[in-house]
Amino acid sequence: MILKLPCRFMAFVFPCLPEILNIWTTTGMYPQEFIIRFPDPTKLTAVTVDSYNVTHLKIEQNNSPNASNFESVAEKDFTQTEGHLQSNSIPLNGTTATHLRFIITSGYDHFVSVHRVSVQN
Repeated sequence: MILKLPCRFMAFVFPCLPEILNIWTTTGMYPQEFIIRFPDPTKLTAVTVDSYNVTHLKIEQNNSPNASNFESVAEKDFTQTEGHLQSNSIPLNGTTATHLRFIITSGYDHFVSVHRVSVQN
């Protein structure tokens, strides 16, 4: 399943859709977050994030119908790239989730962007 994230300047929740949407950018302050909701609890093996200027990303999950009470499942430091996107695959080791929360804790610049999130199940 591949997602492109809608352009927003705040955290949001949207249904997990196979269609390609737009880019998501930050407002220049950290942390920034976005949440992906699945229609049913879904077993996940990995997630790939295509981004620009992200320094550190945390991923949290939950299995409730509400987007609350998250548990940490992964963290990753990204290598800075010049002139092209960062592409990072993050193992989730069979985590089951209804929601995935992505928290960008820092960036290489004031603004970062997320261009695509690909979830492997």
